[in-house]
Amino acid sequence: MGNIELVWWWMLLLLPLPILVYWLIPSAKQQSPIYLPYLPESAPQTAPKNGLAKILATIIWVAVVIAAARPVWYGEPVTSHPKHRDMMLVVDLSGSMAQEDMLYQGDYIDRLSTVKRVVGDFIDQREGDRVGLVLFADHAYLQTPVTLDRKTVKNQLNQTVLELVGSKTAIGEGIGLATKIFVDSDAPQRVMILLSDGTNNAGVLDPVTAAKIAKKYNTTIYTVGVGAGEMEVSKFFITRTVNTAKDLDEKTLTEIANLTGGQYFRARNSQDLADIYQTINKLEPISQATKTWRPQQEWFHYPLGVALIVAFLLIALRRNHV
Repeated sequence: MGNIELVWWWMLLLLPLPILVYWLIPSAKQQSPIYLPYLPESAPQTAPKNGLAKILATIIWVAVVIAAARPVWYGEPVTSHPKHRDMMLVVDLSGSMAQEDMLYQGDYIDRLSTVKRVVGDFIDQREGDRVGLVLFADHAYLQTPVTLDRKTVKNQLNQTVLELVGSKTAIGEGIGLATKIFVDSDAPQRVMILLSDGTNNAGVLDPVTAAKIAKKYNTTIYTVGVGAGEMEVSKFFITRTVNTAKDLDEKTLTEIANLTGGQYFRARNSQDLADIYQTINKLEPISQATKTWRPQQEWFHYPLGVALIVAFLLIALRRNHV
């Protein structure tokens, strides 16, 4: 809840001024009454009462003094981060993200579901950063521009579905599109977190070339490779060892990270992925510089309005000699 403060509270010292004037100024000498023998019988024989007029005049004076004290309404404090970081989440949405090889609480779930859970929690923690989302498969698409509205970014991530933008893997285009968003950015820090489970096999931009362009715009890229690797798979009473991450291009992801001053991480299960994003949280700490302000509204016009209305009532009262 907001509150009201009197900025010039010392103006309230004027409230007893009319009483002081009444006491200090000598009273007017009472005039002798004039008797008129031929007044109509209906004419009043006594002076009009002025008790109500005094009450109205008192209300006017109090309202004017309160207005002069400048009442201001203050809302709840609003905190902002003047030095924000722009962070683009570049997420692979190719068909291979449907692979169910990410161990989570004893069961294997698909890679995209793991990404939604872990990256969603990561987004929640990036208070003060502007976060954006780029999805890539056959081509790269901007899902959410950089924004301080982290809830929207998380919702957009959770609404993604496999093969929404194709089934291949255009890593280079993902980096390129995210870098394009940074071109007009005034943020002092620019960070990209690229997550992929495959090899660049689509798009028109080579990933390493895209990373070099990103470096020119002072962008740090952290790369995350997803895939369990060798695991035992049972099918038709037969158990065999398969490499679910055979398409993962760790060499290119490592080169991209090293080229831009970032790091490459490998996630073999849900816990690995969660640990990776916590590590990135520590490597890119939230800025502690904050700016707090409170919305305010001047309310002096309310008591002035009351004074004006009561003044009209007082004028009408005096005209009618009530």
